[in-house]
Amino acid sequence: MLALLMVAWPHLSSAIPLFNRQTGQNCMACHAGGQFPELTPYGRLFKMTGYTLGERTVPVSAMVLGSLSKVANTSKSDDPAADFAKNDRLIASTASLFVGGKITDNLGAFAQITHDPYAAQSDNGSFHGRTQADNMDLRWADRFIDEHRDLIVGLSLNNNPSVADPWNTAPAWMQYVPVPSPGSSQFIDGAAPYPGYAAGGNIAGLTGYAFWNRSLYAELGAYGSSRGALHVFSAGVAAADQTRLHGLNPYWRLAWNREWGAHSLMLGTGGMVARVYDDPLDTSDNSTLHRFQDWNIDAQYQYLLDPHAVTAQLVFAQQRHHLPGFLAGQASGFVNASGQPLAPSSSTDTTQLVRAKLSYVYQARYGGSLGLFSLTGNTDTANQSSGFDPATLTITSDPAAQAPSTRVSGNLSGNPGTRGWTVEAFWMPLQYLRVGAQYTGYARFNGAASNYDGFGRNARDNNSLFLYVWAAY
Repeated sequence: MLALLMVAWPHLSSAIPLFNRQTGQNCMACHAGGQFPELTPYGRLFKMTGYTLGERTVPVSAMVLGSLSKVANTSKSDDPAADFAKNDRLIASTASLFVGGKITDNLGAFAQITHDPYAAQSDNGSFHGRTQADNMDLRWADRFIDEHRDLIVGLSLNNNPSVADPWNTAPAWMQYVPVPSPGSSQFIDGAAPYPGYAAGGNIAGLTGYAFWNRSLYAELGAYGSSRGALHVFSAGVAAADQTRLHGLNPYWRLAWNREWGAHSLMLGTGGMVARVYDDPLDTSDNSTLHRFQDWNIDAQYQYLLDPHAVTAQLVFAQQRHHLPGFLAGQASGFVNASGQPLAPSSSTDTTQLVRAKLSYVYQARYGGSLGLFSLTGNTDTANQSSGFDPATLTITSDPAAQAPSTRVSGNLSGNPGTRGWTVEAFWMPLQYLRVGAQYTGYARFNGAASNYDGFGRNARDNNSLFLYVWAAY
């Protein structure tokens, strides 16, 4: 496996080696301590100027990730082999092909195509792979500099809200190590709550942005479904899995940036309003629309002075979800312990997420980080996937029951509350190779610290070790 990784290929736009070849710069020029994908001030300028700095080169790179995930407790399950597939086993998790770089002096691109060998699992336990479009970003940009101003302006045609953002606190970038699909990885840091927009990716949007005197950044745009010529943005994604949006849906991003010496600081906010059809295969009835209002505030601080690189990130994100009428006020299939009906489902759900991360890299070779996450929100019986069966007044996972409950990933409370932390250590023996170990611990999961699924599973049972080798070329 390691030999394969050494000759194979990063996952994120600003980390692909073709950009290093294009600019002639070492990874440290664009990435904090060489730690992809966290950008330095120079890396952010490279991205905002449309990936056009330097000379055209072979516009292809690739990456591969090998990993091992191990969940603390796999015993409280009807079928551990299915619930924790590939647990404690080394796997080739994912691979991506990248095409991009400078096209003209003002036009550049980044396109990622990803293969997931564990995208789907059959009833007999075998896995089936899938290849699909991932993050894509086509840009036009220009820069105007004189003694009074430094202005960058640009347009981005992309398929993922915030993928054009130059800071790693953006929803598209804060989660950086690719997440393997097998069940053994369902609790690792990358699968824990992260900021995100309800519209997700594989849609189509056009945004315009400006960066004034390396201080003020503004980006405005709108997104819709990926149709017609823009269907390439969702290539490989089954029609039933695509996001279908009603009309144009606004997106915005504002940030204040200051750089002094080895320091840089950003304070920002962003958001999106999205109208998403409940059934992507039927967009004929606007009464089936889910309406989402997402907004966040974020901050990032960096200290970059060789051999030290320090990055601190903080995000607060809120999402308000207005459900379509036919899903609001619905009776639950579960009852309480006395056999009485539960409250009907809510018409609106609201969640709040706090994510923080502090990382340090020494000599662009040795690094570590500490991350904290806390998701809170209202209780809604629609979110309840475990409870008392009305026929037996027991909590049972028997599929023949009137209201069977879900083990491991089940939610007995109907509350999304999840809280925990991640500690990571990594080593970069080569410029394009990273070896890392993450341990994620949970103090709360699906609304409870203990017995969150009704079958005695506790939040700490989900604590997970994640080992990875991440290579690019």
